[in-house]
Amino acid sequence: MKVEYMIIEHDGGWAYKAGGVISETFSSHAAARAAVERVAREQRVPGEAVEISYQDAKGATHVEHVEGGDRPSTSVVDSTGHAVGDLSAANDK
Repeated sequence: MKVEYMIIEHDGGWAYKAGGVISETFSSHAAARAAVERVAREQRVPGEAVEISYQDAKGATHVEHVEGGDRPSTSVVDSTGHAVGDLSAANDK
């Protein structure tokens, strides 16, 4: 799975969005870019494998095992539509 973040003009400033969700507004493009690059990297940080339970719309309880290392790759696209970069693990420093 790949999550793509896009830097956009928003509410008199700059923000980023992914999957239709828009971040807070930043005063500059550079600030939005720094924030989205940090968020995109954090999205890929593995966690621990855990059991989760949830209730569906009909009230039935489900239990699932979730692998903590199953993280998406991420990328950032500028407001011009140009890729800022692939933030894959190989690029982490």
